[in-house]
Amino acid sequence: MIPVSRSSEGYRIPFRSLVPFLLITFGIAWGILTLYILLPDVMTGAFGRLTGEHPLFFLAVYSPAIAAVIIVAFRTGTSGVRNFLSRVLLWRCPAPWYLFLIAGIPLLFYIGAAMKGALSGGEYSLPAFKSLIVPLLLTIVKGPVEEFGWRGLALPLLQRRFAPVWAGLVLGIIWGFWHLPAFLLSGTPQGAWSFTPFFIGSVAVSVIMTGVFNASRGSILLPALFHFQFNNPIWPDAQPYDMYPIIVAAAAIVWIDRRTMFGKEKGVTRVIAAAQK
Repeated sequence: MIPVSRSSEGYRIPFRSLVPFLLITFGIAWGILTLYILLPDVMTGAFGRLTGEHPLFFLAVYSPAIAAVIIVAFRTGTSGVRNFLSRVLLWRCPAPWYLFLIAGIPLLFYIGAAMKGALSGGEYSLPAFKSLIVPLLLTIVKGPVEEFGWRGLALPLLQRRFAPVWAGLVLGIIWGFWHLPAFLLSGTPQGAWSFTPFFIGSVAVSVIMTGVFNASRGSILLPALFHFQFNNPIWPDAQPYDMYPIIVAAAAIVWIDRRTMFGKEKGVTRVIAAAQK
């Protein structure tokens, strides 16, 4: 774990920036989705039916990243944005995290699918690669981009006030609630899911990603890769049972890494990456 610097260089993005970040994030995403909920005929006539591949849905999904870049640019200018984006290049992390990324996350979904009964009787088989190309590409360029906002800006700000475990829980509640309007629209990927297990699972995933975020010294890349794996269309559909193994995994991570997770001074709190010497 890198030492937490309290210099003005590292704190050009103040904690109060969390408020405009959330206003922009919710304003864009909820604004678009609420218009489709309240004025479906008008919005469909003007922009077409909202689906997971619609440009406006992408705009809603990208709202945390858009908000983060706006905040960083306003506070620090182009040089600050470059340093902020440089955190995508942080890839070093203890090997167990990479093992969990590659093998652990798929295992959670297979356990959830087994609990659901989706693996019994030979009903599940790995989809053909050709049929997965488009879903994989959409998954790569959609959800992981959120991490520029959630773990890129919001989490380090929250960790200035809370120990990592509490920061992860708070962010998970915000993150899960942010998805709510998508569950009210039939054309979105979340339209066929139940919100409550998704919300609980999102909080647990947020705790997991808090662990990898701090272990990778504030990387945006690693949480984005974890985000991709949790959305990976290759894994069997385990909704809503995937929530249970994910909660167990989050609890295990908190216990194993309890010194960091409960240490208020242990979390990475920089939004702007430290200058490389």
